Amino acid sequence: MVCSTLNEVLENKLKVLLELRGYKLIERKECKGGAYLTVEGKGEKILIWAISGGVTVGKDMIVRFKKKIDEDETLEKGIIITNGRYTVSAKSEAQKDGIELIPRNFPTFNIFKHTLVPKHEILTPEEKEELLKKYRVKPYQIPNIKASDPVVRVIGAKPGDILRITRKSPTAGVYISYRYVVED
Repeated sequence: MVCSTLNEVLENKLKVLLELRGYKLIERKECKGGAYLTVEGKGEKILIWAISGGVTVGKDMIVRFKKKIDEDETLEKGIIITNGRYTVSAKSEAQKDGIELIPRNFPTFNIFKHTLVPKHEILTPEEKEELLKKYRVKPYQIPNIKASDPVVRVIGAKPGDILRITRKSPTAGVYISYRYVVED
């Protein structure tokens, strides 16, 4: 599924990212030191840059990636995944350009297959509005979950999103709770 230039850990992270976010692989191009993957999901086309090795991603790499995204008008956003680290300037440039940086500690396996991790879903804008009207609350009145939470990062939720968490309960059968994603 993923090109041979990527190491096994990065390949696993990439497979988990595609699986959990429901992305469909359209095209894969190998390049020196990694691969570019064009994927489709949730009605948008996304370019993923998988960088192999422990390369530190700097601001110049973010700028080059943004130019590559802008060259193709069909692409809506970009994601960078690496086993290396990101510089502070790279993080701020990526945030400014709307590029998602997948952290080094991104799981290499599907965490939802663990018995203690319940199902998490991001509510659509319509569902979010309906929930807020039904309970007559503002988003900040819903219990919070940090954007740095592993589950939040895995499913791609952003601050301001509301998550539906569905747990199995011995007494209630199914227990549904909601969490409002906040910045760290």
